Amino acid sequence: MLSAESASLIRATLPAVGGALDEMTTRFYATMFAEHPELLDGMFNRGNQASGAQRRALAGSIAAFAGALLADPGTRPDALLARIAHKHVAVGVTEDQYTIVHKYLFAAIADVLGEAITPDVAAAWDEVYWLMAGALIAQEARLSVEAQVRPGHPWRQWTVVERRQETPDTVSFLLRPADGAPAPRPRAGQYVSVRVRMPDGVHQLRQYSLSSAPGDQLRRITVKRVTGGGAPDGEVSNLLHRTVETGDELTLSAPFGDIVLDDSDTPLVLVSAGIGCTPMVSMLEHLASVTPTRAVTVLHADRSPADHALRADTRRLIDTLPDARATFWYEHGAVEEPGSEAGLMDLGALELSAEASVYLCGPLPFMREVRAQLLRGGIPARNIRYEVFGPDLWLADA
Repeated sequence: MLSAESASLIRATLPAVGGALDEMTTRFYATMFAEHPELLDGMFNRGNQASGAQRRALAGSIAAFAGALLADPGTRPDALLARIAHKHVAVGVTEDQYTIVHKYLFAAIADVLGEAITPDVAAAWDEVYWLMAGALIAQEARLSVEAQVRPGHPWRQWTVVERRQETPDTVSFLLRPADGAPAPRPRAGQYVSVRVRMPDGVHQLRQYSLSSAPGDQLRRITVKRVTGGGAPDGEVSNLLHRTVETGDELTLSAPFGDIVLDDSDTPLVLVSAGIGCTPMVSMLEHLASVTPTRAVTVLHADRSPADHALRADTRRLIDTLPDARATFWYEHGAVEEPGSEAGLMDLGALELSAEASVYLCGPLPFMREVRAQLLRGGIPARNIRYEVFGPDLWLADA
């Protein structure tokens, strides 16, 4: 898919472009938002903008896509973009916005690299960009059709029918469609975007994994209050904790996400830390109602039993599954939870099938460490899938 001429130029310039991507994406976002401030209202997470996570994720995705094209110029690595496509549809990205991004991104590249960006080099990177954009546009159109939403309009009003305090810093909201009409069924492991209006009038979006069994009418999200990160980090979670009660309405997107429970009968290993337990509970709910005989191992790490959200639900579901087992690790208070381990998660003593399908969710350093343990234990990399909350920095920070 990438022409031989462009492949040669991309290979020659990738080190220079890759080394300057952080500066390029910083200039790109600053200029684009200065001229299109409407994109900050209900599209981009300003907490991720302030921390730099969004620009690092963008830089990492561009570098990874270009590298994959060079590794096999005859194909377009669409699978690499599935996670981005799901996120884009969940926040309402539209096809015309790729033209806006192109304008400001290539202006930033020219500003940073100057004379090194000759017309031929610019044309080669232009080819890479539109191969990437074309793949995303096609995937996002398909996802919109499957979710039964119009491109750019994934939203629907939902009524809170129950608010449940799970831990001092975590609350669950049980929701149903405000109009009473059926909603497309999610798949176990997917998330929704929640769109809220902040006190300064700007809309912000956050993604929350569904923590309930896939169903037609009811959805549950479980929200951990983020503190200590500094404004605007945690502004949406804190707003939800402070203001949303039973009877209120929330604006939710249709469910999206490519990390979903497979339908095989291979052993299953669900590994999480902190609020990363939420998609795992959804998967357990699905197993309990659809394939209860599947072998499943649940591994979770947390600060303490009191901080472990959905702990009772997890125990209840494990008790209903005939071939399920669980091990919890707690940094503090492990004696309060029978059978749990003290300290950080250590898989060395566990016997896990090399054929197991493994799902990870939690902070990125935790997932990297656990993945390394799994690989040392004989689990093939192809069997390990991960979900990350926020921009995907796995490649960007590797």
